Amino acid sequence: MLKMKKGLFVAVVAALLMALAACGGKSTETSSSSGGGEAKKKIVVGTDAAFAPFEYMDKGKIVGFDVDLLDAIMKEAGLDYELRNIGWDPLFAALQSKEIDMGISGITINDERKQTYDFSIPYFESTHMIMVKEGSPIQNALDLKGKTVGVQNGTTGQEAVEKLLGKENKNIKKFENTVVAIMDLLNGGVDAVVTDNAVANEYVKNNPDKKIKAIADPKNFQSEFYGLMFPKGSDLKPKIDEALKKVIDSGKYAEIYKKWFGTEPNIESLKQAQ
Repeated sequence: MLKMKKGLFVAVVAALLMALAACGGKSTETSSSSGGGEAKKKIVVGTDAAFAPFEYMDKGKIVGFDVDLLDAIMKEAGLDYELRNIGWDPLFAALQSKEIDMGISGITINDERKQTYDFSIPYFESTHMIMVKEGSPIQNALDLKGKTVGVQNGTTGQEAVEKLLGKENKNIKKFENTVVAIMDLLNGGVDAVVTDNAVANEYVKNNPDKKIKAIADPKNFQSEFYGLMFPKGSDLKPKIDEALKKVIDSGKYAEIYKKWFGTEPNIESLKQAQ
């Protein structure tokens, strides 16, 4: 009799467990359907917030032209995202290992980088400028020969200076970011700093007391274009390209551009590059 009760009890428990499992499966499916499917994946975007006015830290928050443009693009694409300040070199490494989904940090599109990464359509036209102290004898890029020049390591600014002075030239000082390079210029450690025009102009405008001037040299420095960067084969690229085109065509891009640079963007030049 005891054995019979025990056997019956086991059978009842087993039946109940099966019923609960079945109910649980239906509940999960209903919940998924009523919630519109699986939760959206949060896109992780990396940057180096030391490149004003594109991205920099202000009261503990990442702000800048790239930041506002990224927000407009992601809203247009309907994508949830998180922007992380991870530094310049780590940004490239994290994209290659797919630890992050995309990067935005004033990144120039060039053939060498395209071998390892995918890029969006261009979103900004840039050229290099030379930053020197007022009274410097340097007038153009050719005057950099024989001078100590600061650049941000791993950038196209470094490549431009190496093209002029030679890749192994000991007079080229490489820094972690442009901010540190400019500090060295102020301290007399370098004679000049080569960086992107928007960065150079922004610094000169905001720091008149530092007595720094920015020199343009379109003859020796060609235009470049920035793009958002992805790991090779990323399925995000077509979505971002479509959203970026809509942001540009809607006038939102020009609004953001004028906010940060005070002038109208050359949309036609940008579209030709695309």
